[in-house]
Amino acid sequence: MPRLTRRAAMAGVLLPKFALAQSDSRPVITVAVQKISNTNTLDPMREQSSNVSERWMGLILENLIGRNQQSRLERVPGLATGWTRIDASTVELTLRPGVKLHNGDTFGAEDVAVSFGQSRMFGKDLPGDIPAVARRYWPALNRVEIVDRNTVRFVNAKPDLTMEGRLSAGGSQIVSGRAWQQAGSWLENSKKAVGSGPYRLVSFTPDREMVLEAHDEYWGGRPALKRIRILEVPETASRIAGLRAGEFQFACDIGPDQIAEIEQIKGLEVQGGLVPNHRIVAFDKNNPVLGDPRVRLAMAHAVDGQAIVDSLWAGRAKVPAGLQFDFYGDMLVPGWTVPKFDPALAQQLLKDAGYKGAPVIYRARNNYYTAEVATAQILAEFWRSVGLNIQLEIKENWPQVLDKAGPRMVRDWSNSATFDDPVSSIVNQHGPNGAQQTNGEWTNAEMNTLSDEMETSTDRARRKTIFARMLQICEREDPAYIVLHQNATFTAKRKDLPWRAPPSFFLDFTPAGWKSA
Repeated sequence: MPRLTRRAAMAGVLLPKFALAQSDSRPVITVAVQKISNTNTLDPMREQSSNVSERWMGLILENLIGRNQQSRLERVPGLATGWTRIDASTVELTLRPGVKLHNGDTFGAEDVAVSFGQSRMFGKDLPGDIPAVARRYWPALNRVEIVDRNTVRFVNAKPDLTMEGRLSAGGSQIVSGRAWQQAGSWLENSKKAVGSGPYRLVSFTPDREMVLEAHDEYWGGRPALKRIRILEVPETASRIAGLRAGEFQFACDIGPDQIAEIEQIKGLEVQGGLVPNHRIVAFDKNNPVLGDPRVRLAMAHAVDGQAIVDSLWAGRAKVPAGLQFDFYGDMLVPGWTVPKFDPALAQQLLKDAGYKGAPVIYRARNNYYTAEVATAQILAEFWRSVGLNIQLEIKENWPQVLDKAGPRMVRDWSNSATFDDPVSSIVNQHGPNGAQQTNGEWTNAEMNTLSDEMETSTDRARRKTIFARMLQICEREDPAYIVLHQNATFTAKRKDLPWRAPPSFFLDFTPAGWKSA
């Protein structure tokens, strides 16, 4: 048993006061997470995971347009105090004056230009995946124009009704231009994070911990915490034990089945709920066993998503209407559902496809997602019950999951809506610039044509029609994935700490999220 777990287990349920810095009365807290970074880097161009880096990224780096983390994630002023549509391909933003960056510089238009410049996002000399990721976030960005120190214009090469949403999403965070240029290389910069958020980076030790310290000149008000230590503790039991012992004040990624037990402990509580992220499994249709779309559709009809929600999530998650999110508003496709649970239909589809019992390799992570292994075991049984020869493989990291050798066939994944439009989800992940296609797992010519039209059309009715067709392609005709359920995230904490969970993975330790008495 790890030393940390032993100490926590022996300490029982004592809840000592959290540490105080010697010259500052503000709290110093420790937060236990299952993972800090998937890539051992800190730049959102590479570190993109919702359930990992979204927890801390916004504490360090901020967007021009923010999201209201204590409400419905609606857009609010961030490093820009306002924005105006000039035309279908141009947005002008007024920058917040007097913002101090972590290195002491005053934020201005040059920082925006560097953040979206060739050297950071689009240059040919960058690591190979970075321009591809940048184009996923900004498929048609032409340039950022500096009007004056406090005014910038984002100019697209094509019309785009979603530019404001893109500005509020991951990948559009602002870094210090001077710090970026001084570091000397993209890789060196990826080990740092110099921004404008309420906390500045003190240290980052991959696979171990991250330490943040209050940025007392923060434009949004003096941070309530002196220091935050984010500690990587992969095992859920160890996170809970450390919380009980008082070694941690917060423990993330708590399974729904553990909530009742934790809340019976005096002084502890669990907060959280649904977030704009769906758990899915993704197909590599280039594997001959999965080449016939009827095999993939059969696997979808063999899954009872509600049974997973009921058995593993205690009803706290839900089966959504396919790859859609409530905050799409009038872009929601009415009447659409995930493929119904129908084992008989699944068996017939497999027969029609000529499936003869070839092995189907299914790769999952070791509880990277909440209840992932248990979910994988249930899915494997669903699929075996209709005649599929499923071989479940538990992998330790993403390179192992994505490795084409082995062979690659079915894998666990999730899909987030980073802003309130379908392009942020179905196009971002499954379109021509999306991870599934750039990984070489799946492609569809009609989907790619529609993705381009979806990104550039200014006709909302037409865009909704396109989205409906995309769902038909990706979930019925040529399945790219299976939507299992909408995700929820739960955080256990000291009950006396004045923190409220937002409707996202973000650990909102901003002045808005931590309401000190």
